[in-house]
Amino acid sequence: MIHTYSGQTISFQITYKKRTSIAISIDFYGNIEVQAPKGTSDERVLKVLEDKWEWIMKQSKERKERLEGPQKKAYENEERFLYLGAEYPIQVYHDSTITQDHVVFQGERLQIYVKQLEEERIKQALKRFYYQQCKALVEKSIKNYQSNFKIKPRSLKITDSRANWGTCDSRQQLTFNWRLAMAPLEVLEYVVVHEMCHMVHLNHDRSFWRLVGKILPDYKEQENWLALSSWKMTV
Repeated sequence: MIHTYSGQTISFQITYKKRTSIAISIDFYGNIEVQAPKGTSDERVLKVLEDKWEWIMKQSKERKERLEGPQKKAYENEERFLYLGAEYPIQVYHDSTITQDHVVFQGERLQIYVKQLEEERIKQALKRFYYQQCKALVEKSIKNYQSNFKIKPRSLKITDSRANWGTCDSRQQLTFNWRLAMAPLEVLEYVVVHEMCHMVHLNHDRSFWRLVGKILPDYKEQENWLALSSWKMTV
């Protein structure tokens, strides 16, 4: 079926089942499915769709963007970058008197100060900011969750890995991807706890996941965020 509302048109598939309420789902590719109780009128289905319209538009947009993949960033005013799970516009300032390019999070935007207005300098300033923030947040998270472990990490390193969000080796040396500073704090904390659990269980056996779940019962929500949104974590 096709429906237009608020100037926007969607197509959706509807199936009628033995159930008590109407459910709307959107798959990985953005296909919309409505499941409704047998005998539900079209008017009732469309009313529920319209009530959920804003959510449907948001979810459809996110899935379309994910399929298209990361878009090339423009390192200019008002371009948006992720920080702790939210997107903020950048404001670039040219200041030839500063000793080092740097970024200040002002609360509503990322203010970038550079000695010269060059795209690469802006990009590198952003990366340094994420490195610094990631290290500080990871250190704080380790401290907050250390009471759950008898073993302490021997070292901590922030890396530019393309393969892992974090690692823990047999010597309890932890590494974390600087892009975690772009994720919601609870996602970063999940990755920290995940790697700290590897200090006890080096593999992903049942005991490992029991320990993770004991410390963070909602860890699957954080895994789901990474699975669906990590493609946006880029500069």
